[in-house]
Amino acid sequence: MSDVTRLLKEVRNGDRQAANELLPLVYEELRQLARAKLRHEAPGQTLQPTALVHEAYVRLVGREDPGWDCRAHFFSAAARAMRQILVERARQKKAQKYGGGMQRIPYEESDPSFEPQSEEVLAIDEAIQRLEKEDALKGQIVDLRYFARMTTRETAEALGIPVARVRQEWRYIRAWLAAELTREENS
Repeated sequence: MSDVTRLLKEVRNGDRQAANELLPLVYEELRQLARAKLRHEAPGQTLQPTALVHEAYVRLVGREDPGWDCRAHFFSAAARAMRQILVERARQKKAQKYGGGMQRIPYEESDPSFEPQSEEVLAIDEAIQRLEKEDALKGQIVDLRYFARMTTRETAEALGIPVARVRQEWRYIRAWLAAELTREENS
C-alpha cells in the first residue's frame, strides 16, 4: 500500500495528522491539476494555482467522511472540488452585485474583442450536469479524464471498468459536449 493510499484511509477515519502528512505528498500533482484548470480561465484571472489547490484541499479534508477509496478517487474528488470552485467564482463574477456583465481588463490589454470565459465555464458545467443526469458514469469519466487529467487506463482502474469502455464512452462524451455547447451557442 502506498503512503498516499495509507494516508487517505487514515484521513477517512478522521486522523487530522494524516491530512497534514498527505498534502506534501500530493501537492505537486494538485498544483499541476490546478494549473491545467486555470489555463482555461479568462486572462486577468486573480486565482492562482496555489490558492486553488489550498481551497480545494480544505474542502476535501474538511468533510466529516470524505469517502476516498484510493488515490484515483482522491484526485477525482480534487478535480471536482476545483471545478466547483471555478464555477462558483464564475457565478460570482457574473452576479449583478459583482458588476454583472462588466469585465476587468488590465490597462495594457485594452482589446475591445476580449470576452470573459466565465460564461464558457458555466455553459460547460451545465452541459456536464445534464450529461450526469443522463448517465452518472459519463459524468465520472468527464471528471477523471478532463478535470483530473487521468489517462484512459487510470480512469478505467478508478472506475473498475474496461479500458475499451472508457475509450468508447469518452468518444461519445466529447461528441455530445461539442454538440451541446454548439447548440447553446447558437440559441
